[in-house]
Formats: sequence, C-alpha cells, structure tokens
Amino acid sequence: MLGKSARADWILLIVFSVLVLTAPITLTPIGAGYPDLLQKFAIYGIFAIGFNILFGLTGYLSFGHAAFLGVGSYSAVWMFKLFTMNAIPAVMFSLLMAGLFALLIGYVSLRRSGIYFSIITLAFAQMSYNLAYSVLSPITNGETGLQVRQLAPADRGPDYVLKLVDEDLRWVDQAFGVVEEGIPITNLFGLKMSGYPGFYFSAVLLILAFYIAMRITRSNFGMMLKAIKSNQNRLQYTGVNTRPYLLAAFVISGMYAGLAGSLLAVTDPLAGAERMQWTASGEVVLMTILGGAGTLVGPVLGGMIIKGLGSLFSSYNENILNQFFSFLPEPVREVAVGISALFVGEGWELTLGLMFMIIVIFVPGGILQGFTNIIRMFRRKKPNPAPAKSEA
Repeated sequence: MLGKSARADWILLIVFSVLVLTAPITLTPIGAGYPDLLQKFAIYGIFAIGFNILFGLTGYLSFGHAAFLGVGSYSAVWMFKLFTMNAIPAVMFSLLMAGLFALLIGYVSLRRSGIYFSIITLAFAQMSYNLAYSVLSPITNGETGLQVRQLAPADRGPDYVLKLVDEDLRWVDQAFGVVEEGIPITNLFGLKMSGYPGFYFSAVLLILAFYIAMRITRSNFGMMLKAIKSNQNRLQYTGVNTRPYLLAAFVISGMYAGLAGSLLAVTDPLAGAERMQWTASGEVVLMTILGGAGTLVGPVLGGMIIKGLGSLFSSYNENILNQFFSFLPEPVREVAVGISALFVGEGWELTLGLMFMIIVIFVPGGILQGFTNIIRMFRRKKPNPAPAKSEA
C-alpha cells in the first residue's frame, strides 16, 4: 500500500492536473480563459517551477535565468528553420542546448555563493543579451529577432549559407513532402500548435514538469539540496562536497527555463534578445517569492497572478476608469481617475511592486503560506472544557 506521504503526493498531482486541464472552463468567467493568456500561465509556470528547484531548495538566488529562456527560444526556432516545424524535436533540442549552457555558466558561477553568485549570474545573462543583440546577429538576427520564413527556392547559390536567417530549409519537412501555405505554423504531427491545442501541449508539459519537480523534492537528492540551504558549512565540515549537488540543481533549473523558452517559440515561432534581459530574470524571482519559494504549487500560482494581473491592469485606460468612477461627482471623479491611472496601463508594475511589498512584509512565505495560515486558523480546535470535579 502507498504510504501517507505518497498518497498525498498523488492526490496533489491529480488535483493539479485537473485544475490545469480545465483552466479554459474555470477561468473563462473571470476573463482569463483565452488561449494566449492560458499559454503564458503554463509556460511561465514551468519557468517558475524550474527556478524554484534552485532558489527554493538550495537558497541560491540566480538573476540570470533569462539567458536559458532565450537559449531555448533560439534553439527551437533554428530547429524550425533547418529541419521541421514539428514541436517535439524543437523542445528536445532546446532542452539539450539549455542544459549545456547552464552547465557552463553554473560551473563558473557556483565557485561563489550569496550575493556574489547572484551578481555573476546577472553578468552572464547581460553578456548573453548583448551577444544576441549585436555580436551574434548573424545567428540571432539582432534586434529584429529570429523568425521562421517560407521555404527557400530550389536553386540555391554557393553563398546560401549566409542567407539562412532570411530563408528556411526544413530538410525533414521537404523530405516528407510537407506542403505549406503562407507563413508556416508549428505543429505536433499535423496538429497546429496555435490556440487551445498550443495551450494543451504546454499544459501537459507543465504537469510533467510539476511531477518531476515533486519527485526531485521528495528524493534523497532533494533532501540534500534542502540541507545545503539549511547549513552548507556544516555539510562541508562533515566532508560532503556540495558543489556537484548545486551544479546538478543549476543545470536542471536551466533546462526547465530552456523548456519554457522552447514553448514560447512553439506557440509563437519568434525568438528575440529581449527574452534574455535582466527584467525577465527578475520576473521569475517575483513569481517564486510571491507564490511561495520552496513550495510546489506556489511558483505556478505566482506566475498566474503576475501574468494575469499584468494582462488585466495593462489593458485599463482613462476611458475605462472614467466609466468605472462614473457614479462620482465630476471633480472627485477626475481626482480618482488621475490617481488610479498611475497604477494601471503602462504603470501597472507599480501595482505589482506594492503587492510584492505587502506580501514580503506580512506574509514572507508567499501567498500559499497565507492561504495555509487562513485554513489553519479555521481548523484550530477549541480548547477542551475542564473536567468536572468529582463529588466527595
């Protein structure tokens, strides 16, 4: 029979899977059930889960995970351009490239810890961004971004290698006689990866990523990572070499980011250098801390909140605010609209910053810990009445 802990994990996995797969139905009443936003929920949920394996379990804060996100996107688009528009080879190639890139960066960065580790990873991410933006523009197409094109003409000249950014080969698709009309769309063995099919493809990978993260957390390897977070010096004094464990966690986390980057390219076959900016790395840090670092569901919840609120508040403008405050007298309405406009539209990050400050100050463990505290408060047992004194 399954133990109590294993049974609880399976229940958590089943509930999580049901919630993810039914999101198009359950999130429609609140206006979040359209495919583009659902795809972002799933993709950035994978990104946050992977980041939590490093930060939540080991305590090592990386500000450079956007580099792996960008590597995954570029790798996927190059797979689309050279071989096939099928999503599976692109995802596998992105995982491989992101893992190798994370191995290189982690081997250097993990020579330091604390704030020095964070600064080194940030430096690597910014170097990657600058290389993709300018130096490696023949490969990344610079500020324009890397896109899929129509198939190249049959009569290619000897200098065709220099035109690979502008025209595609797709040798596998041509070998199997795949006919395309207009701009090619990614597919899964013929099923186009746009709209709800693209979401469900990302959702299945999110569930798989969640399951792997759960197994890692419950394993001996995960316990070692938690021990490193608790007291790394004590482990080293007892003769335990912690670097292999940290490097393995860093590579796994980078592969999660590469998977998220490949899914961004699958749902929208485009890769740009902006995905490597430090703001993308900071965003996943906010997702993890906001939802609850070190938990399984917390990072996914944080990603949904940030992406959902970003989509909601960024769509507000002064016309919508005037309609919302239409019940107020005109002088009061103008003041209310003027103040509210600072927190929506282009300034919605101010709302995010205030919410982040409130969570960190009052609920340091994240939103998930806040929910847990509320549940415990309602489940708290009443004190038992004192036993009656027996008569003499």
